[in-house]
Amino acid sequence: MLQFNNVMEVFKLLDKTNCRKCHEKTCMAFAAAVFKGEKRLEECPFISRDTASLYGPPKASKNSPEIDLEESIAAMRETIRGLDLKSRAEIIQAVFHNEKLTLKIMGKDFSVDSNSTIYTDLHVNNWVVISSFNYIIQCKGVPVRNEWVPFRELPGGLDWYRLFGQQCEKPLKNLGDTYPDLLKDLVDLFSGKHVTEQFQSDISMVLFPLPLVPMLICYWEPEDGMESSLNLFFDATAGHNLGIEGVYLLGVGITQMFEKLALLHGFQNH
Repeated sequence: MLQFNNVMEVFKLLDKTNCRKCHEKTCMAFAAAVFKGEKRLEECPFISRDTASLYGPPKASKNSPEIDLEESIAAMRETIRGLDLKSRAEIIQAVFHNEKLTLKIMGKDFSVDSNSTIYTDLHVNNWVVISSFNYIIQCKGVPVRNEWVPFRELPGGLDWYRLFGQQCEKPLKNLGDTYPDLLKDLVDLFSGKHVTEQFQSDISMVLFPLPLVPMLICYWEPEDGMESSLNLFFDATAGHNLGIEGVYLLGVGITQMFEKLALLHGFQNH
């Protein structure tokens, strides 16, 4: 009988509709409950009895979250090894050349071959890697509409937006407050573009963490006794091309990348 080694092994079996028929708010929450032994796999209405019967109780895990994240990436590598990367490249706005699928992450090349080996000069962390793999595997290729919405308005976003605010928007605001030059230089560092006609913020920029998942950052500087604020917006199609959990993981990864960049390259602080 098979056993689950991590949450992502459960999650990849699910329908990913966040239908709540299992009485959990999201498919990711259900997967976590199954992995912890709090739910049975067959409680998902989209899992057949035959599939559920293949799996026994999960292995007891004493691993740290970071190790579990690495195991999730390992599981995605297995999935990528079974993909037709050439056909996936056509769907997700990537390029297939020299037996590698290459897509742009923040304007930089990120390549993977049929053995799931990564080739990039970009200093990506595990959060970004798992989002990129998720994009390669699941992206539906829905064209960007340039219709900007906050994270909470994406399908399933209400279940995640408080955590997103704590893990992404708040740390990015702190970066803008502490390292004002960093936000100003992100456009040049990562092939983004300034936006002046929308949201009337002091700094507005569009970055491209993934080809079909652009991100709009709006930052308002402190003024007249009011503290600064920062909001992230995504194209309304982001849920189709990455899924809400994927967008959340991408936001965390990009935030951590910027925090490390500020420390390593000595941006000026107040």
